[in-house]
Amino acid sequence: MVDAGPDPVTGKRKQVTRTFGTLREAKAEYANIVHRRYEAARAPLSQITVDEWLDQWLSMKAEDLEESTAYSYTMTLARVRGRLGHIRLPDLTEDHVVAWMRWALQEGRVRGGKTATGLGATSVEMSLARLKEALDRAVTRGLVEVNVAREVTVPRKARKAERRARAAVPPWSVAEVHAFVSAIAGDRLQAPFLLALMGLRPAEICGMRWADVDLGEATVSITNTRTVVGNDIVVEKDAKSLAGERQLPLPAPVAAALTAFRAAQAAEKTAAGQGYEDSGYVLVDARGRTLNGRQLRERAYKVMDRSGLRRVRLYDARASCLTYLANHG
Repeated sequence: MVDAGPDPVTGKRKQVTRTFGTLREAKAEYANIVHRRYEAARAPLSQITVDEWLDQWLSMKAEDLEESTAYSYTMTLARVRGRLGHIRLPDLTEDHVVAWMRWALQEGRVRGGKTATGLGATSVEMSLARLKEALDRAVTRGLVEVNVAREVTVPRKARKAERRARAAVPPWSVAEVHAFVSAIAGDRLQAPFLLALMGLRPAEICGMRWADVDLGEATVSITNTRTVVGNDIVVEKDAKSLAGERQLPLPAPVAAALTAFRAAQAAEKTAAGQGYEDSGYVLVDARGRTLNGRQLRERAYKVMDRSGLRRVRLYDARASCLTYLANHG
């Protein structure tokens, strides 16, 4: 008697009893029954598409990832799904993956539902890395025999071109920092702009509370980050590492700007009355509502455009900014 697996109609386990003339015949038939049972168990899984498997894999990964990281994985793999998602997982080939990679580099940036320019080499590499990881898991679970994406890499020429393009946009000089600092004088967000120029990351500025700022000692403690994921999910967490948790001295111009910002918020709170949202965060609008990194960046770009300055990330200008601040109190 041997277990032949579930009945396809009733779902109940089937047991088979047969009599053979020799032990060899019995063993051969036993092996055949076990093999058919194994193939029957695998059959539903072998029909799943790349899209369906990525859904399953992301669901498993989400249990071990922070919310913002899980969202990043989802968005990174979304670049793959459009062209590879419909393919049955066992039918996916290295040629499919290579064709997707070349398409992504040439016209993979989609805007308004239409393809535009190519994705950057780094973005394509990130998508490939996640796809390889998902396929590794599929191999482990016996859904496919090999990871067909394992040997696919972004061409060296594409990586070099991206590095050259980045190098072509140098950070601000001390003179440009000076011009920006002059341009933001009196701006409501002068203090957050200066914090960014000091080298604080956008998520660190968004997560900063007034409780972290000691204006008497002119220091600020970096212990928290705040990020908006997908325009509507707020993820707040401790700094990335012990090195990320730090206390920084505030140069005199930054301390003065923070003092003025706090006084301005107190006046705004009084004017708004019960309509003010007293969250305790430093980066808020005139009604106390928290602002995010994108809003801070867009506001900074407007100042740059108005002042005739090159658009750069304020974080990237930190070295020149510290030189400027050292020479100006």
